Amino acid sequence: MKKLAPLALACATLLAAPAWSQHTGMNQPAAPAAAAAAGDNIAEGVVRTVDKTARKITIKHGEIKNLDMMPMTMVFHVAQPALLDKVKAGDRIRFTAEEIKGTLVVQTLEVVGK
Repeated sequence: MKKLAPLALACATLLAAPAWSQHTGMNQPAAPAAAAAAGDNIAEGVVRTVDKTARKITIKHGEIKNLDMMPMTMVFHVAQPALLDKVKAGDRIRFTAEEIKGTLVVQTLEVVGK
């Protein structure tokens, strides 16, 4: 039993080390990983229709990596109605979208061309 105690302590220390380093921020390339993740969330597309009353936008978009979605045309809800004031049919955009409770929602939107 006495021989197992040091072994158990060593195992517990090794198992706790990754959690401790994450908590303290040690050994983490947080900025590059965060930047890469943010880049993966940005999609591009062309606005087809804008429905301000229903808070919806139809976008013909390229791949949306964070949603594992291939290119297609579809309707999205918008997180903030003011986003729809920025765009009109035919605008080329960059946007981010998330699935929230089963609904696809545009979180950010930026016009990049006509």
